[in-house]
Amino acid sequence: MVKLLHRFEEGAIGLLLVTMTLLVFFEVILRFFFNEGLLWAQELTLYLSAWLVLMGASWGLREGAHIGVDAAIKHLPPNKQKAVTLFALALCLVYCGLFIYGSWIYLSKMKMIGIEMEDMPIEKWKAMSCLILGFGLLTLRVLTIGYEVLTGTRAGFGLVDEAKESMHLAEEVTKEMESREEQNK
Repeated sequence: MVKLLHRFEEGAIGLLLVTMTLLVFFEVILRFFFNEGLLWAQELTLYLSAWLVLMGASWGLREGAHIGVDAAIKHLPPNKQKAVTLFALALCLVYCGLFIYGSWIYLSKMKMIGIEMEDMPIEKWKAMSCLILGFGLLTLRVLTIGYEVLTGTRAGFGLVDEAKESMHLAEEVTKEMESREEQNK
């Protein structure tokens, strides 16, 4: 089930990215070389990017690509780290739940009114259903992390440690500079 979710996320994100890139490229070619354009391209690109961002948030959480501030938490004992992480995950679930609930109400009203997109004959609620899908995927990812924290297979969110990466990069630059100084002597 988890591998299916991974494949779905990666495939959908890849497809969205390729579609957006080709659409923008085609639109640029039409505008600059033929002085023409697609009336609907900008709106479609906007909605595709919304889908990409909302689905990418879940993927980013899976990959640990989100930035987090956990310097204080790392100094806590393991059992308190676990408790704080689970509390933070619970807050994330509340956030996702509120967004899903609000999105459901918003999309229901859009469907009831029957509003279409400005430049394409597509009902707007369909184009904006990425709200529920994106936050649904994020909820699944948060639940997965919570399970891993509870079972002890994960210590925290697994976020990017920017300070550690920055220090690593600074060390590499320093070594490279020292190497160049040695060569210049």
